[in-house]
Amino acid sequence: MSKSSLPASDGAPRLRASLIAADFTADGLLERLGAPAYTALARSETVPALRATRGDSRLDTLVRLFLLQRPVSDGAAAAALPLEECLRDGWVVREGGQVSATVDVRPYGGPEGQDWFIVSDLGCAVGGAGGIGSHEEGVVLGVGGASTTLAGITVRGPVASALDLGTGSGIQALHAAQHATRVTATDVNPRALDFTRLTLALSGAAAADLREGSLFEPVGTETYDLIVSNPPFVISPGARLTYRDGGMGGDDLCRTLVQQAGDRLNEGGYAQFLANWQHVEGEDWQDRVRSWVPAGCDAWIVQREVQDVTQYTELWLRDSGDHRADPASYAERYEAWLDEFESRSTKAVGFGWITLRRSAAAAAGNPSVVTEEWPHAVEQPLGPAVEAHFARQDYLREHDDAALLAARFTLAEEVVQEQVGLPGAEDPEHVVLRQHRGMRRATKVDAVGAGFAGVCDGSLPAGRILDAIAQLMSEDPVLLRDRTPQAIRLLVEEGFLEPLG
Repeated sequence: MSKSSLPASDGAPRLRASLIAADFTADGLLERLGAPAYTALARSETVPALRATRGDSRLDTLVRLFLLQRPVSDGAAAAALPLEECLRDGWVVREGGQVSATVDVRPYGGPEGQDWFIVSDLGCAVGGAGGIGSHEEGVVLGVGGASTTLAGITVRGPVASALDLGTGSGIQALHAAQHATRVTATDVNPRALDFTRLTLALSGAAAADLREGSLFEPVGTETYDLIVSNPPFVISPGARLTYRDGGMGGDDLCRTLVQQAGDRLNEGGYAQFLANWQHVEGEDWQDRVRSWVPAGCDAWIVQREVQDVTQYTELWLRDSGDHRADPASYAERYEAWLDEFESRSTKAVGFGWITLRRSAAAAAGNPSVVTEEWPHAVEQPLGPAVEAHFARQDYLREHDDAALLAARFTLAEEVVQEQVGLPGAEDPEHVVLRQHRGMRRATKVDAVGAGFAGVCDGSLPAGRILDAIAQLMSEDPVLLRDRTPQAIRLLVEEGFLEPLG
């Protein structure tokens, strides 16, 4: 791992052209390395990739140089790169007839097949040659699972302004540059801003407005249409590592970030974060995180995972390489983490997504705040599903039960019905509607709900459908109309039914 001075971005366009010409791209890597060696890199195992690049092609050279961070011969480097320019700008150094990289350059495929490159400190690309562990203060990591998760859940409509708060190596700013007229990226670590500049330049993206500082300090009272942040959310005793430890007690950093975001959003704007939150004895985690939602904003809070304090401690001690220390030192640090959690009555830590949207309805005192636990698989990118969630909340706020019965609905795309029961039974025990898109939800419905959903094709109002079902089932149509709107409302809220008009 290196913390030397960083390359200049002036020659990035020519270097980018050389990388692409050699097929040093996400697709090119997969084809050259093969799936086993490619996926082994995600586990920080480099031997398969080294074996796969024993040839002398330009791609072999670039993989070894920038991805595996091994020195290559001067001649091989000259064949693969504009070498003298890269030496001048500081992308590589020459010593004893060999050339070594000064930074990690990792191919990254954009959502529309773009060839992008994420630049980070040597040995600090998550799942890369160095893997996670033994990170020094101030280093800048590359792309990890959290980064790609946030990129996938972000709403991607065209916007005038976007803010990437805590930019790191710049992946969120890179995504935002594709659909935002103006991108501002901030970080408390000035080295991260330099890496973001390199990532954008080497990826052929427009430059961002880069500002140093903590949380919203660098942007003052400026407002944005989109705010994204993968903050240093780890709940730890102290702030040893800038990239993960926010320096505030408990989950105060995430709370502060969420609470302060509301005043920085334009009407209709989104703020999307990854976060950790404490599960405190005697307190509902949903109540805790709901209390963070600022006035004037709707919110969707999804808890994806929960770890007890021992699991959480071990995860982040491994991340920082403390498990490789002598046993006494490791035990001392482990104790410090548990002492911190005990002092805060914390029994577990939740991880998930928080999305805010500034809306007129919320400003008028009628916010939609949905909290849920959803540890199941979802379909990424989830940005369209996030936007659809808030559109459905708007619809439901604007339609009372009478309006729902007068409305027309269609069954959402790729929803299937499953009947669950004992083999050979005449009737199923229950019926399940299951989505194969977005959140991939499943919900149990009764015979009325299944029948209603099955015939929703937009041709008839909901009330007329219920009248027909009542006749078929010999039920009182008035009673059926009275009791069914709540079930319709739930099917709309969870995305099984889509309103027309």
